Amino acid sequence: MKAVIVKEKGQTPVYTTDFKEVEINSPEQVLMRVKAASIKNLDRAIASSKHYSVSSKPFAPFVIGTDGVGALENGTMVYGFGLSGMLSEYAVVNKDQVVPLPKGIDLALASALPNALMGSVIAMLLRAKLQKGEVVLINGATGVTGQVAVQLAKHYGASKVIVTGRNTQALSHLKTLGADEVIVLNGNQTELIQVFKEIHEQTPIDVVIDYLWGDSASAILTALKGKGTYQHRTRFVNVGAMSGDLMELSSSILRGTDIMLLGSGIGSWTEEETVRFFKVLLPEAFDLAVKGKLRLDTVSYNWQEISEVWDIPLDSGQRLVIVME
Repeated sequence: MKAVIVKEKGQTPVYTTDFKEVEINSPEQVLMRVKAASIKNLDRAIASSKHYSVSSKPFAPFVIGTDGVGALENGTMVYGFGLSGMLSEYAVVNKDQVVPLPKGIDLALASALPNALMGSVIAMLLRAKLQKGEVVLINGATGVTGQVAVQLAKHYGASKVIVTGRNTQALSHLKTLGADEVIVLNGNQTELIQVFKEIHEQTPIDVVIDYLWGDSASAILTALKGKGTYQHRTRFVNVGAMSGDLMELSSSILRGTDIMLLGSGIGSWTEEETVRFFKVLLPEAFDLAVKGKLRLDTVSYNWQEISEVWDIPLDSGQRLVIVME
């Protein structure tokens, strides 16, 4: 079987034509003929054997990729979450995590969207429970997931979307996607706290979606701190830690602020939330995408080029997609 595999531990994935065939081991599984799969940080971590899910396991050559799009045996085009790797002629997927694709959707876009949606729409709608008319602050919005979060915040009714980041060009692009106000993270901590305080005083922040943690998240939480009077409630949802995994948090912020601190990621999602994502939110996003109302910039290469493009530099808002022909 043709596939993209890690042949030796720690080495760059390679294209091969003679990898072992995949097999279905349960009535709950189906075969999908793969057409395209995006390459995400998760895929890179697994391929390098650094991810916790594989780091302690004995090494054996394996197919890379966690999800993708392709055709079922009856010809239906679907998105699926792979159980045996994804960058191969055929992949085994769980029936409960297969989502039909709307006719006409770009397959590269369809393969890249789901991961970005897991990091945005679940945090926003299921964890923070965003309501129409609320103000959303997206901390670290210049990446792929942040860009999708901006668009979905507007789609689901946010009255104002505030974004932060360091890349001024990417921040300007976010305005074309629906951001109302941008904050450049290049000032000192005291100045940054003051900026967030002024915004919160003018338009109280209801929801924070945080992809950075670290100093900028600390500045936001400090700015939200109350002054001994009744406070506006803010739901703060952490999704990533691009600025570092650790941060000092004064207990006075929790005592003096009407704030809900939440996380969003595998382990924090309930079964009900996961089902809603696959059955409701992901199909809604695919429909938006096929109508041109949800955008994501992809860069596609043929799977035979995997070794050459694995480490290719991309802009922060772009996602690498591997297509099978």
